[in-house]
Amino acid sequence: MAFFKDMLRNEESLFLDTVALDYDYIPKLVPFREQQQRIMAACIKPLFQKRNGRNLFIYGQPGVGKTVACKHVLKELEDETDEIIPIYINCWQKNTSYKVVLEMCDAVGYKFTQNRKTDDLFKTVKEILNKKAAVFVLDEIDKLEEIDILYAFLEEIYNKSIFIITNYKNWLLGLDERIKSRLTAEVMEFKPYNAFETKEILKQRLKYAFREGVWEIEAFDIIAKKAVDMGDIRSGLYLMKESGNIAEESSSRKITTEHVKKAIAKFDEFSIKKKEDLEEDVQFILEIIKSNSGKKIGDIFEKYRKEGGKAAYKTFQRKIEKLEQGKFITAEKTKGGEEGNTTIINYVGYKTKKLTEF
Repeated sequence: MAFFKDMLRNEESLFLDTVALDYDYIPKLVPFREQQQRIMAACIKPLFQKRNGRNLFIYGQPGVGKTVACKHVLKELEDETDEIIPIYINCWQKNTSYKVVLEMCDAVGYKFTQNRKTDDLFKTVKEILNKKAAVFVLDEIDKLEEIDILYAFLEEIYNKSIFIITNYKNWLLGLDERIKSRLTAEVMEFKPYNAFETKEILKQRLKYAFREGVWEIEAFDIIAKKAVDMGDIRSGLYLMKESGNIAEESSSRKITTEHVKKAIAKFDEFSIKKKEDLEEDVQFILEIIKSNSGKKIGDIFEKYRKEGGKAAYKTFQRKIEKLEQGKFITAEKTKGGEEGNTTIINYVGYKTKKLTEF
């Protein structure tokens, strides 16, 4: 059976390197974020003189280059010196103190972690780091379940810079005072790329990822506009890759507007999650949030139990996280007045999922 008869041969691929379309790909230059990277470098500079570095709180909506810019600076730092250890931690994936410390062990090359407790591992890795200096990047820190690890960094690591990344401008407001007073972080906003910047970034990635001349200009322009409308570079990268795949599947040697339209239709269908797809109890929680948007998580839990909800609080929290990941709601940590820190839950409805969830 000739399944592959009409397809392009391997040597005729439209792609040069699909890795260049991954959002985590670090290009040689990160355009339109030079100023932000200079500020990061300035925060790190004292470490070269055996002094403590400065800390930085970085915020901005998804897809505006926060992570890529930080990783680019860490890569340059790694190429420059062995005396300053860069440690990047994705707090969505490493959301407990134990997971964070394991990531630190990996960064310093310490392998004897099996059956050892968090405190023991931290003591070991701390001794290694304190012989040199360190730059910590805590990405999506709002997903970190145990914030005391940040206090340990501040108190027990001598020479360091700490960069905190989040989508939420107000995250600092909910930070424990004993940590906030020690952090004394400078604040830096990453604003959305404008239309010109978005198009230029996508052009750069196109050059790295595709063979010359395979894109119709109009087809590329449609993708650039879609990325601008969504305010997220990742949507453009995803659509470029998917358009190329669709073109190859149809044995086309050009990526046309028709391929792009199919990719956009697929993207819209895939990325919009319907409320009806949620589990029954999660739908129930979402309906309560819809009627109580802007309230504290504890108040919403009480309402949930009063209306017949059976889940314990920990289970309820996990279901809240599921709704946040699906972008039905936002969960923003903030000060709760006299009652201490809390989380404010806001109803969003359903929106496109993060490109990192594809």
